Amino acid sequence: MLSLNSVLTFLALAGLTVAGPVNKLQKRSHFSINQKASNRHIRYGPVAMHRAYAKWGGLMSNNLIAAAQGAINGSVPAIPEQFDVEYLSPVMIGDKELMLDFDTGSADLWVFSSLLPRIETGQHAIYTPNEANTMRGSSWRISYGDSSGASGLVFTETVKVGEVTATRQAVEAATSISAAFVQDEANDGLLGLAFSDLNQVRPLPQKTFFDNVKESLEQPLFTVTLKKGAPGTYDFGWIDKSKYTGEITYVDVDSREGHWQFKTTELQIGDEPPIPVDIDTIPDTGTSLFYLPRPNVDAYYRSVKGSNFDIMQQGYTVPCDAQLPDLTVTVGGAKRVVSGRFINYAPVSETVCFGGLQPNTGMPFSIFGDVFLKSQFAVFEFGDKPRVGFAQQA
Repeated sequence: MLSLNSVLTFLALAGLTVAGPVNKLQKRSHFSINQKASNRHIRYGPVAMHRAYAKWGGLMSNNLIAAAQGAINGSVPAIPEQFDVEYLSPVMIGDKELMLDFDTGSADLWVFSSLLPRIETGQHAIYTPNEANTMRGSSWRISYGDSSGASGLVFTETVKVGEVTATRQAVEAATSISAAFVQDEANDGLLGLAFSDLNQVRPLPQKTFFDNVKESLEQPLFTVTLKKGAPGTYDFGWIDKSKYTGEITYVDVDSREGHWQFKTTELQIGDEPPIPVDIDTIPDTGTSLFYLPRPNVDAYYRSVKGSNFDIMQQGYTVPCDAQLPDLTVTVGGAKRVVSGRFINYAPVSETVCFGGLQPNTGMPFSIFGDVFLKSQFAVFEFGDKPRVGFAQQA
């Protein structure tokens, strides 16, 4: 850990200014990186909802806050969980490997660092920055709707993901971090894969890792293959045809606010007639659940015998043995099916399970989180007209 004097030196240097970093790239046509499933978590629905509402500005009731806080404080139901809740990927930052959450809903590469007080580093792997690499005058702060967040200083560093290396990549080293992040001991930080416009470094936002390396790739895209109960894969620069069936259907995205935002035009619950909709949507690997407007969520659970909006859980629950209907969404004119078994998210008791589909109350978008993405092979393509594509997983 750095000494107090070193930390004070870093803070003093933050008042100076230099030009932003210039990236030098190790050329590579394409590469893949396998996720690793975290086995340190038990899935708990209110915690997943609390995180999503905090991230996207949803309206959280006092009951939701209390339910999530109860889990954080150790009052989670002691129910065995055979599936993993979080998937992390190894990233080399300098000479240290950290396990990071790849997040298509944000654009920051931030990590636990030796600048944090020891009590806040816990069991995390930490990045130890070199004073000579300080981006003088730059700092960062990420705040969420529940008053949690992180902040710190910015350094240039060699970052390696898979077989691609970017030198002088902006790395946001935490000097302060909320307890919620500290308690998530499997996760050492986040690697954002949204557009660089969302980056929180100030006074000058920095480019994401992918923005910096995309010119060295065979194609300026990455794909996401999440799996239910198993590690998945991120592929950079290429499309692995063995991972999907049928055709990939693309839809243009509105990236003006830095998101992979597109329109969903139709919903279908099981075998019921399709319902025309006009829903602004974000595909977000950093969100566990699937969020749609409240009327559509209500309609889905009306078709499930025994479902209930549980006041204590602050979300919809279903009988664990219920045969949940598939949910079909139309994107880019193509129907994409989310299996009903994916919407059975996690046990609340021996007989009651938390629903993986929940209302997006107060959020600016509908969020196609991991519950949706686990059914899809997803393509995120940069370019003059960025777009996303989906095909059913093989």
